[in-house]
Amino acid sequence: MAVFTEVTPAQAQQIASHLGLGAVSQLRGIEGGIENTNYFLSTQNDQAAESHYVLTLFERLQAEQLPFYLYLMKHLAQAGIPVPDPQANAYGDILLSVGGKPATVVNKLSGKSQLQPETRHCEAVGDMLARMHLAGQDYGREQPNLRGLAWWNDTVPLVMPFLDENQSALIQTELAWQNHLAASPEAKALPMGPVHADLFRDNVMFEGDKLTGFFDFYFAGCDTWLFDVAVCLNDWCIDLATGQHDERRAQAFTQAYQAVRAFTPAEHQLFPSLLRAAALRFWISRLWDFYLPRQASLLKPHDPQHFERVLRERVNHPWRPA
Repeated sequence: MAVFTEVTPAQAQQIASHLGLGAVSQLRGIEGGIENTNYFLSTQNDQAAESHYVLTLFERLQAEQLPFYLYLMKHLAQAGIPVPDPQANAYGDILLSVGGKPATVVNKLSGKSQLQPETRHCEAVGDMLARMHLAGQDYGREQPNLRGLAWWNDTVPLVMPFLDENQSALIQTELAWQNHLAASPEAKALPMGPVHADLFRDNVMFEGDKLTGFFDFYFAGCDTWLFDVAVCLNDWCIDLATGQHDERRAQAFTQAYQAVRAFTPAEHQLFPSLLRAAALRFWISRLWDFYLPRQASLLKPHDPQHFERVLRERVNHPWRPA
């Protein structure tokens, strides 16, 4: 569990009262996060009816960056996309401050994550991701993907001292290719808009086979929709032990996505390169978290070698959907 900032029961009650949520009945740190402090927060109203929320304290993001994420969730929720809806006080404010950190409270989604997805789960995610992309087209705020190419260029020199010769060659070669690609007319022709950018298996909820929500939008930004698709395919549609591509799940995902929004010719052309880009992004971030960690209660960074394997697979076995 990553708890960078401890929240006391008194602080939690102050937040709940500020938002008109009732009396706090439970406050519990959430396991798994490595970027923010997250707590389950349960409250009771005067009739003893219980409601469930998630309290997030932002450890890296600044208060001026947060309206993009919070109002994007509001926008998507109002468009019928199942996402956490930030709770507002009597004045409509959804950005709070707790212990000197910016914070927010959102409703808790029902269900649980599907960590061993079948084709039906991939179809559901592909369908909803396309709907989310279309729903975000008219969102009025803009912010770049803060973990995009500029961040890769800044971060690779910091992690290079920890890599062996083969790893160094791979990361430098791929970073050079992605810089070249980003400057090309083909890349600039890719459709773009708000993206989740971190829609892994543990950021989606299911009840049985029904998808009940996308959450953890705090890596979201404006980027190419294909990058968002590639991030998903590199998690939902690979074998976690080997990093190898799973054809059945990948075809199920992309066919469901295209039933809502068809890929453009430019997207078909650059599909293999964006799969490589998505693998590179998470290899870099996991190297950074692993070798340059911050202090946190029981923080367990992910194994960076996993996305090194995924990247090598994507380089050696280029793939496009049917």
